[in-house]
Amino acid sequence: MALRGAARLVLGGALVFAGVSHLTFARRDFRAQVPETVVELAPLDEDGIVLASGVVEIALGTAIALAPAGIRPHVGKVAAAFFGAVFPGNIAQWLHHRDAFGLDTDERRFGRLFFQPVLIAWALWSTRSPSR
Repeated sequence: MALRGAARLVLGGALVFAGVSHLTFARRDFRAQVPETVVELAPLDEDGIVLASGVVEIALGTAIALAPAGIRPHVGKVAAAFFGAVFPGNIAQWLHHRDAFGLDTDERRFGRLFFQPVLIAWALWSTRSPSR
């Protein structure tokens, strides 16, 4: 149980950090992950999408870290859905050969794709009810 709580806090902190980086020092790198299709369909431009997703990550990270036990499983499901929703950005970065975050080869960009299911599992496991 202590391990699950620590994993939840680390994930929450990582999401808050990532969200802040969307809004500040890593905005350019995050723009490399926004698929053209999303820009075409969204009412926001590429930078607006990066900023909005940063705000969402800060909110999710805070909720994961601070939510009362009774609603943590719901927060975990929302976070898992978010990780699934942003996965096309990782695919776009790989398919369009966009360098960002030190991912400067197709092999590195492809390897990163396998981390997304880990994030989904982490969100679900770290927030599930203690009885499980």
